[in-house]
Amino acid sequence: MSSGERPALRLVPDPAPGPAETVLGAVELLPGRVRAALLDLTGAVRWRAESAYPRETTDRAEIGAALAAAVRFPSTPAGVGVAAAGLVDAEAGVIIEVNEVPALHGYPVATVLSDLLGVPVHVEHRARLQVLGDRWFGPGRGRSTFASVSTGEVLGVGLLYDGEVLAPPGGRSGAHMTVAASGRRCTCGARGCWKTVATTPWLRAEARRRGLDAQTVRELAGDPLLDEYAANIALGLVNIQQLFAPGLFVLHGEAAEGGERFRARIERRLREDSSWATGAQPPQVVVNPGPADDVALLGGAGLVLSHH
Repeated sequence: MSSGERPALRLVPDPAPGPAETVLGAVELLPGRVRAALLDLTGAVRWRAESAYPRETTDRAEIGAALAAAVRFPSTPAGVGVAAAGLVDAEAGVIIEVNEVPALHGYPVATVLSDLLGVPVHVEHRARLQVLGDRWFGPGRGRSTFASVSTGEVLGVGLLYDGEVLAPPGGRSGAHMTVAASGRRCTCGARGCWKTVATTPWLRAEARRRGLDAQTVRELAGDPLLDEYAANIALGLVNIQQLFAPGLFVLHGEAAEGGERFRARIERRLREDSSWATGAQPPQVVVNPGPADDVALLGGAGLVLSHH
């Protein structure tokens, strides 16, 4: 049953775009939260809003109300790109599964938003989508092949290969690739997923186990635990380099906030444990300098550009 409450809505008073300006719509749909924005063709955010819904809801009406509240755009975008959590069917525009939100299982988010807005709506997994933000507006500009990496509370990789986002039906973002067959139990039920050793929950737990007060990459500067954490992040990147040889990895989130030393640790371990073609440049790790909160929104705008 619905709670009957209106979804919480927070507006940020960025300047509204002018009437003749082409703008791109972006929506980020996460457990319990919806973020929306209008961006111009340079990737600058011109307007944004945020709404909320109960994370554990089983009532789709609550999610629909939160989406409607967030996308009250002051002008009509050329299209909308949706960065969604969970498993996504991009072609159908459907969220297949989100473990934390039962009501999002099979949710037709593209149809819901296109009915609300009357514009084309495209959907992709959040981690994969951010590679388009880097392609159009970030360190991946001018490249046809590279990888974009989310780190922190969530973990995932988006891969652009020969100009196309690798997004096979049923494919995920890499967080659940097995890196240790007898490793820790993951939230997905399997053991040894990359996520179990290369996210903030692992870092906090290890810091507590070792009697450390610090629990972030910045607070742990100089501690050997940080070297281990960097190696764990690099572990998944090595697998991706071996399979697809993207050559460039763009870091977002916690790893990007860890400073130059932490970035260099990840890059060094990546180079030590992977190989590359004779005569090619060794794999490189760079940091996206933009605001971490805007990564998915930039990806949504990039998705619209890629379809238009």
